[in-house]
Amino acid sequence: MDVDSPSAAPARKVPISLEELIKQKEQEKQALEKPKFLTKEQRAELAIQKRQKEVEAQRQAQELERQQRAEFDAKARAEVHDNNRYGYDSRINSRDRDKNEREKARRDGNKDTANGDAPSGVVLADKEIEMVKKHYMGIDDKERKIRKRSDKKFVFDWNADDDTSRDLNPLYTHRHSAQLFGRGSFAGIDLKDNKSKDKFYDKLLANRRTDAEVARAGELGDMAVQKERKVNYADRHWTEKPLDQMRERDWRIFKEDFNISCKGGSIPNPIRKWEESKIGPQILSVIEKVGYKEPSPIQRQAIPIGLQNRDIIGIAETGSGKTASFLIPMLQFISELPKLNEQNMGDGPYALILAPTRELAQQIEQETLKFAVPLNFHCVSIVGGHSMEEQAFNMRNGAEIVIATPGRLKDCLDRRMLVLNQCTYVVMDEADRMIDMGFEADVNFILDALPLSNLKPDTDDAEDASKMTMSIDNDTHKKYRQTTMFSATMPAAVERLAKRYLRRPAVVTIGTAGQAVETVEQRVEMITDENKKKNRMMELLKGSFAPPMIVFVNQKKGCDTLAKMINNAGLRAVTLHGGKSQEQRELSLSQLKNGKADVLVATDVAGRGIDVQNVSLVINFDMAKNIEDYTHRIGRTGRAGRSGVAVTFLSSYDTDVYYDLKQMLTKSTLATVPAELRNHEAAMTKGGVGGRRRGGGGNDEF
Repeated sequence: MDVDSPSAAPARKVPISLEELIKQKEQEKQALEKPKFLTKEQRAELAIQKRQKEVEAQRQAQELERQQRAEFDAKARAEVHDNNRYGYDSRINSRDRDKNEREKARRDGNKDTANGDAPSGVVLADKEIEMVKKHYMGIDDKERKIRKRSDKKFVFDWNADDDTSRDLNPLYTHRHSAQLFGRGSFAGIDLKDNKSKDKFYDKLLANRRTDAEVARAGELGDMAVQKERKVNYADRHWTEKPLDQMRERDWRIFKEDFNISCKGGSIPNPIRKWEESKIGPQILSVIEKVGYKEPSPIQRQAIPIGLQNRDIIGIAETGSGKTASFLIPMLQFISELPKLNEQNMGDGPYALILAPTRELAQQIEQETLKFAVPLNFHCVSIVGGHSMEEQAFNMRNGAEIVIATPGRLKDCLDRRMLVLNQCTYVVMDEADRMIDMGFEADVNFILDALPLSNLKPDTDDAEDASKMTMSIDNDTHKKYRQTTMFSATMPAAVERLAKRYLRRPAVVTIGTAGQAVETVEQRVEMITDENKKKNRMMELLKGSFAPPMIVFVNQKKGCDTLAKMINNAGLRAVTLHGGKSQEQRELSLSQLKNGKADVLVATDVAGRGIDVQNVSLVINFDMAKNIEDYTHRIGRTGRAGRSGVAVTFLSSYDTDVYYDLKQMLTKSTLATVPAELRNHEAAMTKGGVGGRRRGGGGNDEF
């Protein structure tokens, strides 16, 4: 028979074998174990179903609670109905009749009392029984004043029957006042004659005292007044005391007021006023002519230490007056040495000041000349950008003070154009910047070139002011070498340098090391796009800030680009970076200082020590590579107690400094941490060094 024909028999079903059944079960199990990825619509449908189940469960719970409440109310109504059936109303009527009888008895008792007779004992007992019933069984609701729920005003009064302190027993309702013997009143004193008890008591005591007692009381009163005056006099503020009455507590308060902290032995007290210091009269007159009215915090503590010929490590914020803090003791030190003449001018200067950049060296020179010229001292700067022949010509008649950058000074020493045979006072300003720029080897070479005959002993004698100020040789008036280091931060490399060349230094810290000055308002804006940064920069420069203003970038070519944009916008901009010649750099700074330029666009060359008066705004167009450079950049504003604003454009390429920047903004009272920076992953934990440049920037300073 043909199988394809309709009449063909159906095919016989073959049962599934055991192996196929096991294989099918394993496939289903694997399918269930695999994660099932749902679409957005499926997830939404599951969420709706889950919510419907929660709503249904909540509805069922509410329905169950409603049924239970209905059953409870029905049961309560049934109990009330039963009470009415068993004579509850009759008890109420009986209680009303008893009440009427008690009221009638009370009226009869009051009537007897009004006639002068005492109330009967039966009536009194009934009233006491009524009070006891009310106390333990409650007051009749009809006697209460029921306040309507519609009353909006809250009633503070209560029913008189609520007062449980009353007692109807006459022994307690008519209390007998205490009667004392003597003069007819309390303690034998009649207060009716005088309203003031204390005054009358004093009058009685005065009448009873003898002349000797009166004299003794007067002496005791005078002693108490003198003691109070003495205490008040001793507790005066240090501003109200002369110098000889200052105590240890007053000096501690003084240091706290100016945020001064010191380390080291035998630290002298700070200066309160210029006239109270041990500075020579000639230098004091110059200080008055220059216009230094009050010493700054670093000057108050560093100058007395410097006058004792102690080695100093000064750490203070930028713009705090560090230059004068080492300049004034240095001038006092030099004034006690022999004058330069033809015999000793060839042995080099008495004092040496090292600065990391040309601009800072020239700025120190300008400040030094204010003091050196009236005191007949010669000051010479040796920096890159000028011919060495010109600088050698300036040294032809010798100089008491030389201000130099490490690179150019090392070249002069190598060529024998200068020697340091009689250098006894060394200052390293912005020491951390010199190390950071790769000048550590040059600084070590210069310090090793100093004479060793006047090196201080590394003992406790280095902290003794009497031994350090005395001359080593009475014939030459030679003194111990004094080495000082000043900076706004103190990294490990600078500490290593200090341990090698300083002897038992006194460490003076103003505020917190590495922190920005509190007069600078720090603003951080998260902007990554270059065009948006330029637009925001122009918006700030044309805003409410008055010139001069400074814009910092990280690369030289960025200076010229931004300066051109600013000039096209109508503002006068100048540039300052390592690619400029020394004359161009000096011209840019002079134009900014005298008002011929509104904006200075610069690299980190202008970030250290440059003092431009009244800078209102600092813009970090490019965030600094490390937090130390950022600190010095924003320190160009808010100097000498004035306020300033620093705006920083932060991008996603600056994650290396996120953590340090967040910490600095958190510690400042004039800064707000933006949410993007506060919640960023890179700001949670401290990372690496953060792109610190070593040696690359040194060539910019020659």
